[in-house]
Amino acid sequence: MFDTLSDRLETVFKSLRGKGRLSEADIDATAREIRIALLEADVALPVVREFIAALKERARGAEVSQALNPAQQVIKIVNEELVAILGGEARPIHLAKTPPTVIMLAGLQGAGKTTLAGKLGRWLKEQRHVPLLVAADLQRPNAVQQLEVVGKQAGVDVWAPYAGSGVGDPVETARTGVEHAQRMGHDVVVVDTAGRLGIDAEMMAQASAIRDAVSPSETLFVVDAMIGQDAITTAEAFRDGVGITGVVLTKLDGDARGGAALSVARVTGVPIMFASTGEKLADFDVFHPERMASRILGMGDVLTLIEQAEKTFEADEAAAMAERMMGPGELTLEDFLEQMMMVRRMGPIGNLLGMLPGMGQIKDQISQIDDRDLDRIAAIIRSMTPAERQDPKIINGSRRLRISRGAGVSVQEVNSLVDRFFEARKMMKQMAGSMPGMRRASKKAGKKGKKGKGRGPARPAGMPRMPGGLPGAMPAGFDPSTLQLPPGMKLPPGINPDLSNLKLPPER
Repeated sequence: MFDTLSDRLETVFKSLRGKGRLSEADIDATAREIRIALLEADVALPVVREFIAALKERARGAEVSQALNPAQQVIKIVNEELVAILGGEARPIHLAKTPPTVIMLAGLQGAGKTTLAGKLGRWLKEQRHVPLLVAADLQRPNAVQQLEVVGKQAGVDVWAPYAGSGVGDPVETARTGVEHAQRMGHDVVVVDTAGRLGIDAEMMAQASAIRDAVSPSETLFVVDAMIGQDAITTAEAFRDGVGITGVVLTKLDGDARGGAALSVARVTGVPIMFASTGEKLADFDVFHPERMASRILGMGDVLTLIEQAEKTFEADEAAAMAERMMGPGELTLEDFLEQMMMVRRMGPIGNLLGMLPGMGQIKDQISQIDDRDLDRIAAIIRSMTPAERQDPKIINGSRRLRISRGAGVSVQEVNSLVDRFFEARKMMKQMAGSMPGMRRASKKAGKKGKKGKGRGPARPAGMPRMPGGLPGAMPAGFDPSTLQLPPGMKLPPGINPDLSNLKLPPER
C-alpha cells in the first residue's frame, strides 16, 4: 500500500547521501520533496504541514549540523516524525476490572467489521482469553450468518438470538450478549454493530444506544485503509458521535495510496490499535507505529519477522531442528523437508523477504518469487524412499528417473535439488565448525547421544536466540552473499539480499 510513498522518500534520501553538510537550500528542497510525497500519498494536509514544520525545525538544529552524517540524521528525524504521526507506540486493550471486557466495533458498511470481529476473536483466544462474538448487525443481509461462519472458523462462540436481515433489536442483542457472557464465563465480548454506506443520524443513534446499553471498555473504529481522505471525516464523525477509543485499519494489503490511514491517529487523537493485512483470519495483529514507519522507509521489520516465526514454530520442534542442523550428525532431506514446511507456515516467501532491511529496493523482483517452487521441492522429496531421504548419496541415475516421474518434474530438477542440498549441508557444517564453542559442543553431544542423554550442541555465550533453529550470529569471515534459498528454489535476477544491516533483538 505504501510503495509509492516509500519510493518517493527513497529518492529524496538518495539526493542527501554523500553530503558532508546540509545547507538551507538542501533542507528546503528536502522538505519540499517530502511534502509532495506525503500529499501524493493522500496524507491529510494539516498533518503534512505539522510534519514539515517539525522536520525543518529539527533539521536546522544542532543534532544535524554537528552530526558526522547529516543525511542519516535527517532520515532518523523523518522516521521519528512518522512514528509520531502513526500514534507513537502500540497501545494494549484496556481490560475491565470486572469481566467481561466489552469491545464494540463501529464503522461504515464495507469496512470489514464482521470479518474483523472473527479475527479479533481468534487473536484474543491466542492471548488466552475466552471471547464471545455478539451479532448486533441485524441490518445488513446475512451479516449474522457471516459472523457465525467466521466465529466457527476462529473457534469462538457467537451470540445470535435473531436471524437478522432487518429482523430483531440490536440493542437488546448486545445487552443480552453481555449477560450471556457473564453466565458462561466469557471474559471478553466483541460486539459487531451495523454500518451504513455513509454517515447518517440513524446509524449514530443506534451505535450510541448500544454503547449506553453495554458500557464498552473499548470502542474501536474500523476503517478501510483504501477509503482515501473520507477516512478522516468519517473518523471524526464517529469520534464526536459515539466516542471511539481506538482505530483498526483493514485492507492494508491493498494497492491504494493509503496515506489517509496514516493521518487518522493524529487527526482524531486516538491510537491505531490493530491492523488487518489480508483476508485470512490469521492476517491480523497489533499495530506497531515504529515498525510501520520502518517499513515505509525501507528499513525492514525484523522484529515482526521474528515474532511471526516464534508464533509459527513450536519451541520443541525448533530445538530439535537446531540440534539436527548444528549437531554432529548429517542433515537429511527429511530434516530439510520438515524445516521447509515450518518456514512455509509463516506465509509467502516474498512477504518474509520484504521484512528484511534493504529489500524495498528490489520489491519488484521479490514479487516475482513463486511459492509453488516449494511445492515442487516437497513433491520431489516425497517421491523418494525413506532410505533415499536419509542418505541422498544412494540416489543414482535410475532412482532419479523414478523420482522425477513420481513428482511430475524433469530429471534436471531432481539433479539440481540433490546437488544444491549437498552444497547447503556442506555450508552448515562449515558454519557449525567455525562458531566459537560449537565444535566442542558437537563432540560432547555425540558422546552423550550414545547413552541417550545428549541435548545437542550448546548455544555459544552471547549468541541471541533465533526461532526455527537458525543461528543468531554468523561466524567471523562469513560472507552473507553466499546465503542461498532452499535447494531447487531460485531468486529472480537482480536480488542480492544485504543482511549487513540486520539487527537482532537482545537475548532474552
